[in-house]
Amino acid sequence: MTPEAFAEAADVSRETLDALRRYAALLETWNRRINLVGHGSLPQLWHRHMLDSAQLFPLIADPSAPLVDLGSGAGFPGLVLAAMGATNAHLIEADKRKCAFLAEAARVIGVRVTIHARRADKVPPFTANTVVSRATAPLPELLDMAEKFCNEYSILLFLKGRRVEEELTRARKAWNMRVDQIPSRTDPQGVILRLEAISRALRAHPKT
Repeated sequence: MTPEAFAEAADVSRETLDALRRYAALLETWNRRINLVGHGSLPQLWHRHMLDSAQLFPLIADPSAPLVDLGSGAGFPGLVLAAMGATNAHLIEADKRKCAFLAEAARVIGVRVTIHARRADKVPPFTANTVVSRATAPLPELLDMAEKFCNEYSILLFLKGRRVEEELTRARKAWNMRVDQIPSRTDPQGVILRLEAISRALRAHPKT
């Protein structure tokens, strides 16, 4: 996929595309020194990483409200969403080198983001309207990580692959939630899990 094809598919402006071009160039440079994305995926950067992230943007109800990206890594999807107009993005990433990249990429793109250079369980709780994640952890672990950032109105958008049903089965043992599965635009076996009204399931106490 070319950058121009991405721009058409994602419906982004020329200014946003120019910003993402700068991001892509920086990523390729840094990727020679630290492992941001798999080297084999770089030729498909605009489809596999950029569009995969950008497809979440239309699902964000209020781009000005707090958004949390769990395990942001190289900035997918959180930094792409920030470039597209998510103006209160919080990128959570424990790897300090990746955080240095995120800070430089945000500067190059020209967006303001909050980078939390620590594990999600070490970040003080706050409420986000939207929580996103891509290739970070299985769903039960993601829900554990996301809980401190959610209230009854928060929407969770998780990019998942072919094992999504297995992950949902495991997650439902500990969580109540409303689930919508949206087909991925970039992976025929992938889905976007849209979760809301999450709460921990009450376990029945054994009779004594």
